[in-house]
Amino acid sequence: MDLKEAQARVDAWISRFEEGYWPPLVNLARLVEEVGELSRELNHRFGSKLKRADEAEKDLALEIGDILFVLIALSNERGIDLDDALERVLEKYETRDSDRWTPATPPA
Repeated sequence: MDLKEAQARVDAWISRFEEGYWPPLVNLARLVEEVGELSRELNHRFGSKLKRADEAEKDLALEIGDILFVLIALSNERGIDLDDALERVLEKYETRDSDRWTPATPPA
């Protein structure tokens, strides 16, 4: 699925409900909450914070998917085309950071 299709699917789902899109600050709070859940899981797996014995391991892909859903909802609510936004930010990185790190050696 590409970003335009993802934006359309999120819009179709949200449009089913009378409440519609939440305001930007509510979506920001949701985004922070979802990023916190991903952070907690990564810290359990790779950091020093051990998981309680009764805590199940979470699916990292679903945690990232939750973040993506909220970002898409926020983008839709604000009328942001994510294809364009990503293209512009990639161009920024390619220009600004092209000489910032050591290039990888191509495989032989």
